[in-house]
Amino acid sequence: MSGRRFLVLGGGDGWHINQLRSAAEAAGCEIAVSPYETLAARIGRCGSMIATCSAGELGQFDAILTRTMPAASLEQITFRLATLHSLTNVPLVNPPRGLEIAIDKFATLAHVAALGYPVPETVVVQSRGEAMDAFERLGGDCVVKPIFGGEGRGVMRIADPQLAWYAFSTLEGLDAVCYLQEFVAPGGIDTRLLVIGDHVLGLRRRNELDFRTNVASGAQCQSIQPNELLREQATAITRSIGLTFASVDLLDCADGSQRVLEVNAIPGWKGAQQVATTNIAAEIVDLLCEQADALAARRGKAGCQ
Repeated sequence: MSGRRFLVLGGGDGWHINQLRSAAEAAGCEIAVSPYETLAARIGRCGSMIATCSAGELGQFDAILTRTMPAASLEQITFRLATLHSLTNVPLVNPPRGLEIAIDKFATLAHVAALGYPVPETVVVQSRGEAMDAFERLGGDCVVKPIFGGEGRGVMRIADPQLAWYAFSTLEGLDAVCYLQEFVAPGGIDTRLLVIGDHVLGLRRRNELDFRTNVASGAQCQSIQPNELLREQATAITRSIGLTFASVDLLDCADGSQRVLEVNAIPGWKGAQQVATTNIAAEIVDLLCEQADALAARRGKAGCQ
């Protein structure tokens, strides 16, 4: 494990990077950090491609952990993802295809529903009129959220027709889609399943003052031991999307059932670490090492054939 060099792409400095650096140092590894804005690539006349960032050539790292990609133009986002897609000689946690699905709430929910797991009733439309019709169909009480984004930003519960009209008018004026989801009682409670390779950590999140359950909204976390069914569900969903480090959020319904709400391919773990008995950053570093070892083993096997 020692001597490995890993790259954290995006996310910037802060608590999460400090945790990863400490865990990597304890394991005898090195962590470099670089923003997505420094990605560059060149293709030679013979067809070879080299991708670089401010920390060096991407192919020289043993594994890359992809974190938050900042907002940018369509061209910039497309180039960043295309660069990640081109990397076949270094493991990515997580790879671009998984990121592309998970960053899109509609694509994620459609994928999960196709796997047969229950989800909240959801309607996505592109005009105020259609959004008002959907609002009525959902019982005049729904959650409106941006199709991209996280940490509860821009998420609103709307139960007033006039407020709905103004909200949908604003979204239409911004050329944004209207993403409406039924409000699932009681609200303010969910289960987060944090998947790190084959390990699944369970959290129960409660918010007595808000329907949102992310830590930024004031929710309290409690560590739980997920049963085999929940572990299988979390790993089946993440593996199907192509993620090895992710979280699956389940709404805890008033009738005792659960519905998959979201899958996060770039999860934070600050709240989880406060109640976890294991070092989550160390588990992530272990996962990067496992991915690097697996690629090296595949290369060795191919070389022997």
